[in-house]
Amino acid sequence: MKFGPVAPDDALGATAVHSIRKDGLVLKKGTVLGAAEIAALKAARVEEITVSRLEPGDVSEDHAAAAIAKAVAGEAVRVDRAFTGRCNMFAEKAGVLIVDRAVVDRLNRIDEAVTLATLPEFKPVVEGEMVATVKIIPFAVGKGPVDAALKEASKAVLRIAPYTIKKLGVVSTLLPGLASKVVDKTLKVMAERIAPAGATIVAERRVPHEQAALSKAIDEVLKSGAELVVVFGASAIADRRDVIPAALEAVGGMIEHFGMPVDPGNLMLVGKAKGVPVLGAPGCARSPKENGFDWVLMRLLAGLPVRREDITGMGVGGLLMEIVTRPQPRKEEVPEHGKRVAAVLLAAGRSTRMGAVNKLIAQIGGKPLVRIAAEQALASKARPVIVVTGHEREKVEAALKGLDVRLVHNADYADGLGTSLRAGIAAVPATADGAVICLGDMPQVDAPLIDSLLNAFDPDKGALIVVPVIAGRRGNPVVWARRFFPDLMAVSGDVGARHLIGAYGEAVTEVAGKGEGALLDVDTPESLSAVKAEIERA
Repeated sequence: MKFGPVAPDDALGATAVHSIRKDGLVLKKGTVLGAAEIAALKAARVEEITVSRLEPGDVSEDHAAAAIAKAVAGEAVRVDRAFTGRCNMFAEKAGVLIVDRAVVDRLNRIDEAVTLATLPEFKPVVEGEMVATVKIIPFAVGKGPVDAALKEASKAVLRIAPYTIKKLGVVSTLLPGLASKVVDKTLKVMAERIAPAGATIVAERRVPHEQAALSKAIDEVLKSGAELVVVFGASAIADRRDVIPAALEAVGGMIEHFGMPVDPGNLMLVGKAKGVPVLGAPGCARSPKENGFDWVLMRLLAGLPVRREDITGMGVGGLLMEIVTRPQPRKEEVPEHGKRVAAVLLAAGRSTRMGAVNKLIAQIGGKPLVRIAAEQALASKARPVIVVTGHEREKVEAALKGLDVRLVHNADYADGLGTSLRAGIAAVPATADGAVICLGDMPQVDAPLIDSLLNAFDPDKGALIVVPVIAGRRGNPVVWARRFFPDLMAVSGDVGARHLIGAYGEAVTEVAGKGEGALLDVDTPESLSAVKAEIERA
């Protein structure tokens, strides 16, 4: 291929290498120059233009890209029309992308002019998703490299393995302290996870975390027609002799591999019973976030084998995210008396459900409701106590007069609780290891409850989020380690940070509480009357 600058008169039939904009002329890169283009160049006083011109034995970029793409595309891969030296390929159906990595590597080493890029191998894809592209770098390439690429791709280099397993059985084991709503959410996440594969949960069991009960449940879901069984343990699998693997073997099944070099997802068990794949899910599989469980599950749904060597080969790229339970290095030693936790009291709301009454300054036992909440925070070990104000700022500040609190005003309080959370977290001192988020309309949250949460907070041991639990229900306040501050700062609207607790389940520690103070907030005149009567009676 000839390449270089020429005068316009010598450019007829050549291809413009660069775009030109001058004196009203707009000439796009890749334009084949005809008589009209030559005249326009002269009119714009362009004296020189860089062009390329094919020589005998050259293959144009589009022809080369199209030929190579057609050669590498296999089952359920559609080849699009080539343009500007690029030919894209798309999935014709949902499934898992299979790539012959060795062939792709060899093809890309043939000539720098020829490139093939694909999505990661074994990536789940949906119909219509782009899976690969061939790009010819120059405007033309020699026939030799093209022929070598076609020879290398004599068999399909990439294909889509369609999903074949449609019926799943799910068994959840139970232990005291595992709330039923956790299992409910796990099933919901699981259903959403397998929906792109067109699969559904056809059988579900919840049994005690005991070998005999679990074996029976696995056998039942197999008999219900499940083509794949997933077991969510109330306790993580710690050994091949633990409850879940032992239960699998008790029904005549076998353990194919335990553990995987993917984080999150280390504690994965892959087995089989009666010819059906069985997965012992790691704890992170309760979260919708991508983890090692997805890598194995989607392959199995596509009918692909997952052997020991497949799992042990997942280490490179297997660190999917920061492991929230891993201790972080400290710049200085933490005082022996405990972790440093600030209290953030949210008191900026408009009390819209209370009518004309601002609940935060409503009197209970002669004190404004917000003052009661602040005094309890001050009586705890949390320091400092930061109060975020907003609606009727002056009245709320007056209700807190004389208390040793730091006041932070949120001018955007009308945009929702998320803005107050952001203002409060931003005010937490850099020396604090975490923050306990308290609500100004929960006057029955007392200092002993707050301290019980702070006592359980231990980032070095993975207790990064601490939540009070009353009769299986999670309440407030919640202690958050500093590493979650960016997540808290990103919360918007009025939804709060409850969804983050579910997303980081492995970092959550629950603390049993007494009474219902951690569950009751004052939202209506009726709830105010009820709480007022109970507090004044006590």
